[in-house]
Amino acid sequence: MLSRLLIKNYALIDNLDISFDKDLNVITGETGAGKSIVLGALNLILGQRADGKYFFNQQNKCIVEGFFDIQTYQLKDFFVTNDLDYEDETVLRREIALDGKSRAFINDTPVTLNILKSLAEQLISIHSQHETLEINNSDFQLLVVDVMANHDELLVDYKAQIQIYKNTQRKLKNLIDEHEKAKADQDYFQFLFDELEQLHLSENEQEALENELNSLTHAEEIKINLQTSVHLMEQSEVAAITKLKEALHQIQQSEKYHPAIMAFADRLKSAIIELKDISAELENIEQSTSFNALRADEINERLSSMYALQKKHRVNSNVELIAIQTELSDKLQKISFGDEDIQQMGKELVNSKQVLAQKAQQMSSNRANVIPNIESYLIDILGRVGMPNAQIKIDQSILPIDQFTKDGIDQIKFLFNANKGHQLNELNKVASGGELSRLMLSIKSLIAKKTALPTLIFDEIDTGVSGEVANSVGNIMQQLAQDMQVITITHLPQMASKGKAHYFVHKEIKNDFTYTQIKRLNQEERILEIAKMLSGENPKESAIQNAKELLEN
Repeated sequence: MLSRLLIKNYALIDNLDISFDKDLNVITGETGAGKSIVLGALNLILGQRADGKYFFNQQNKCIVEGFFDIQTYQLKDFFVTNDLDYEDETVLRREIALDGKSRAFINDTPVTLNILKSLAEQLISIHSQHETLEINNSDFQLLVVDVMANHDELLVDYKAQIQIYKNTQRKLKNLIDEHEKAKADQDYFQFLFDELEQLHLSENEQEALENELNSLTHAEEIKINLQTSVHLMEQSEVAAITKLKEALHQIQQSEKYHPAIMAFADRLKSAIIELKDISAELENIEQSTSFNALRADEINERLSSMYALQKKHRVNSNVELIAIQTELSDKLQKISFGDEDIQQMGKELVNSKQVLAQKAQQMSSNRANVIPNIESYLIDILGRVGMPNAQIKIDQSILPIDQFTKDGIDQIKFLFNANKGHQLNELNKVASGGELSRLMLSIKSLIAKKTALPTLIFDEIDTGVSGEVANSVGNIMQQLAQDMQVITITHLPQMASKGKAHYFVHKEIKNDFTYTQIKRLNQEERILEIAKMLSGENPKESAIQNAKELLEN
């Protein structure tokens, strides 16, 4: 609900602050007084293009702010999605600079014009004779039928199910594509796998073979070095072990004179024993070391096979080759069982399609059941608002069962003609602006009790009607305003008398400047204004009495 509108520096408006009622608000005033200016300013927070030439004062920027009570609109998800602070009273603001550049804000947070427009369109709906209305939109026409079918839960379930169906379709297609590609690559994968499997690779084999080959290659050098080491430790004239034994003897001669020396003698004995063991083990290694050309060739051949595969697969170790072998095995296994996976996914798709078709057919049946009632209601209301010969038919085309859309299998089209005997056609081809506006009023009155609607603003939709028809239009707006906020700009006293709140737009001249002003009329002022609308600028007593009667009815 639009609770307040603040306009600064726009067209003939210097500073205007309007608070609106939650029910039916009527705006009246002489032609040219500025009623359309108020709508023009409101359109700025709906995201329409701004033009600096419409500034009241070319030295200041233009600001338009709309204050909206959105508690019942279920818009919290919109605020979360766009990273905005949610407030029950939300403020939409548009600022237009002198160079024509504009900025948009929601609750003081800067936003893009598209985000502002997206939110505003859920809060305000303006209808005039000169606009192509949403009523021409097929999605809106389908929405009208769905609201009356009262199957919101079914529609939500359908939308969830169609996502499941589309995801399953996508998975099946990907599975088939992958399987076909894999089958084309199967022989190649098998060749690579066999090549690796024939080597019987183990993780640490390469390092062990490289160490063994290194030992074989340097066998003579190893034997000479070990023989020299053993000779120096035990066999030479100055062998290390012999010299250590001599040192031990000297220490043992002294330990009887100094008790602490005994510990050193024990340590040296241990060192001699350890050195003898080392010498013996080195001698064993030396004796077992020899160059085996056959074994070297065998190792070189094995390592060459490993290196070749590592180079082929662009890796550096057996561990990586084993991982590739495992991956190839998995691919071959997947190819072997690919047909089964496809068959299983195909079954899931069939089941999903059956569930989706059931929901789509139920929605289609629900829609078919309510369409006659919608047609009858609209024809009745259109007759009461000055179109007694209006014909309307809601055409329901059912698509083939596998052509699911986001809303089911129905295509809804409103066909219309205001003239008796003429062929029905699409609204945008045969309906005038005034006819579309009154049709929209009729539709809104139909669905108002079943869904939360934005603030409706009607701009002179009563043009071309008068008398009892105007009274009927006013009554419908009153009924509509019981469930939503309605703002209407009118020239008809019958319409003006129906409002819960009555606003009068007028011009004032101050200091040679013309200003547009708007004020909410009290009861006495309303009587006078409606009397003027009935008979002219200087109403007589009879006109005033008629105005009172209109307000009382």
